[in-house]
Amino acid sequence: MADDRAPDPPFKPEHFVRHDSADDAEFYVQERMVQHIDNAGRGALAAFYAEHLPAGGRILDLMSSWVSHLPADIEFANVAGLGMNRAELEANPRLTEARVHDLNADPRLPYGDGIFDVCLIALSVQYLIRPLEVFAEIARVLAPGGLCIVSFSNRCFPTKAVAIWLELGDAEHAGLVGAYFCHAGGFSEPVGLNLSASGVLGDPLLVVTANKI
Repeated sequence: MADDRAPDPPFKPEHFVRHDSADDAEFYVQERMVQHIDNAGRGALAAFYAEHLPAGGRILDLMSSWVSHLPADIEFANVAGLGMNRAELEANPRLTEARVHDLNADPRLPYGDGIFDVCLIALSVQYLIRPLEVFAEIARVLAPGGLCIVSFSNRCFPTKAVAIWLELGDAEHAGLVGAYFCHAGGFSEPVGLNLSASGVLGDPLLVVTANKI
């Protein structure tokens, strides 16, 4: 099989260091039932999901928490949540199954090949220290043609975000996520969109999407 990854990833180990390199399990032991984007951003993300997620689809909510931002009027066959805090996952009413799993310690996803139609990473990609391995795993668990949607804003826990994320601005973040798709392999050309509300002061919202090929 041909290798469809972009050549020579432009990343260095120092790009993925963090101010707080302690075990992530310690940081996430305390549940945080907080929103990570404002009302307008949450509404825009739910509307984008409503347009792109198939009713009855099999959804993987990666790096999940107590809210998945899924549209309330669409039912899915299953929504599997994988995150760091058991209490947050159990409080999420949209999840049909939940697993606690630290992707920075082990980027392998505990799922079979090709079993999801969509993978979501909402407002948390900035914390991955092994993103190419995680994105390669996403390609593995998606069905052919399956969609991955990565959304992000300018909020984060700065001590846990990787160095390269903190060095870049919003538009450059979109390019970085696009590079994750390209260098992981197994995806179509990524597409970036700015979903920020025009003319309104508030949190920016950007998404980058790609399909499994």
